[in-house]
Amino acid sequence: MDGMNEDGTGLLTIGELARLTGVPVKTIRGWSDRDLLPPAARTPAGYRLYGPDAPARLEIVRSLRELGIGLAAIRSVLHRTCTVAETAAQWADALDAQIRTLRLRSAVLRSVAARGSAAEELPYMTELARLSARERRLIITDFVEDALDGVDAPAYRSGLLAATPDLPDDPTPEQIGAWLELAALVREPELRTALRRLAEYSARTAGAAGEPDAPGEPPAPGAPDATSEPPAPRETRTSTRPPDPSAQEQAVIRVAELMRVRGEAAVAAGIAPDSPAAEPVLAELVAAWLPTQTGTADPPTEDGPAARARLLEQLETAAEPVVERYWQLLCTVTGRPAPPRWDTAGTWTTAALRAHPRPYELDRSAFDGTDPEQVLRAYEAVTRDVAALVAAVRPTDLALPTPCAGWTVRQLLDHMVWENLMATSIAEGAPRTDHTADHLGDDHRTAFADSVRAARTAFTGSGMLHRTYGPYEAPGAMIVQQVVVELLAHGWDLARATGAPTGLAPEAAEETLAAARRIYGAAPRTAGSSLAPERPAPPGAGATDRLAAFLGRDPA
Repeated sequence: MDGMNEDGTGLLTIGELARLTGVPVKTIRGWSDRDLLPPAARTPAGYRLYGPDAPARLEIVRSLRELGIGLAAIRSVLHRTCTVAETAAQWADALDAQIRTLRLRSAVLRSVAARGSAAEELPYMTELARLSARERRLIITDFVEDALDGVDAPAYRSGLLAATPDLPDDPTPEQIGAWLELAALVREPELRTALRRLAEYSARTAGAAGEPDAPGEPPAPGAPDATSEPPAPRETRTSTRPPDPSAQEQAVIRVAELMRVRGEAAVAAGIAPDSPAAEPVLAELVAAWLPTQTGTADPPTEDGPAARARLLEQLETAAEPVVERYWQLLCTVTGRPAPPRWDTAGTWTTAALRAHPRPYELDRSAFDGTDPEQVLRAYEAVTRDVAALVAAVRPTDLALPTPCAGWTVRQLLDHMVWENLMATSIAEGAPRTDHTADHLGDDHRTAFADSVRAARTAFTGSGMLHRTYGPYEAPGAMIVQQVVVELLAHGWDLARATGAPTGLAPEAAEETLAAARRIYGAAPRTAGSSLAPERPAPPGAGATDRLAAFLGRDPA
């Protein structure tokens, strides 16, 4: 071991230098041997002695080493053959390359873990991550050409080819992972079949102006949002020239966004797709969609069964989760914003179109003379008797089936509580209650009673019975009347499920049945829905049983 300085020269022994700087003796000796910290002198016994500048020099070496710079590069800096700035730039570049390599390895490993890949897949996935931009594009190009082989849809093919992925020079782990998933996805027959079906639809509906924009493509950058005015109906156009393709494309994008926004809003508002309240939403969507069909084969010109059937066909053709995932991955790889998810709005809109194959209008004049106080009294009478039924429900009854197909007693009660909470939020202008949440908790009796109390307070305290709501200016009294119809009908469901008498709220049942006929009389009926075809009521049946029959239940 090197000894202590005993000659009084002020030089530092290696031990003193180690204690002064906190760098281990072994490390100092190694750096000294590599000419990074040469000794200023040696003792007669050959031990190293370091000058007063050694601590500062040692700090430079230590700092550069902590930054990952190699010993040879540090030697160049100390010997002034290379500046610190030059060395830092060189090593920063080297570190960037290492980081990219580590990101690649991390992305491959995470993808393997997420996919549950077998060992045999590892070489393929690693190779995918290393491909050049040209090789990546070639994978997608070959996939598109193979999937659309023989389909005469050049515009649709061009749209797919124009969206081939191009990873940036410094991709994020998410982009690398998306590319790996995308490359695996294009090998799936399900995606090929779905894209081919979309292309065939595009070719089949092409008219004189060429192919329409096929469903399933992401919105273009800079597309207008759904707050823009929808395109004018076709019959208001005076020009006979073919539509401007760019304007047509923008119209399609605008309508797609409008459908997404309106569909999600309908779900959030608790509007069942098979309910009369869905009709005004559909009418708006169909009116906005009609102009986008200009130039297609046999374009519909007005809202009707043919128009709704075509729109339904388009949505069902485009309702491919695998295609939606394809576009999301492409956007992630290229750094574009991912298209909004369509599943919620698409499911609602397609269900609404199936339930409403033809347009109809609600006779609003039927509600002009509605007595708000009478509606409120009906609500109180119905909720009084239904609350008694709810209070009698035992925990063991919650799993019983009900006349509402697929619903247990618990699910029925949860829906009834939600009906009250939804009406409360409408009255108060509050965010809509999530219909998928659990509204009962552990105490169905208290949950129902609290929801009734909240609704009644909202009805009377907000002036709801004398106001209109929403873009369609629905009378508040009509909304409350619909709640009364729903609660009385579901009260009947609950009574039948639990074996209780069905003659609920006799003082309000007749007027509630009359209101139901006004509200739902012209609405289309769909077997298995909440508004099924009317059933015959037995002779002498009470008003509540006749209401159930009118709404499609079997009161026999």
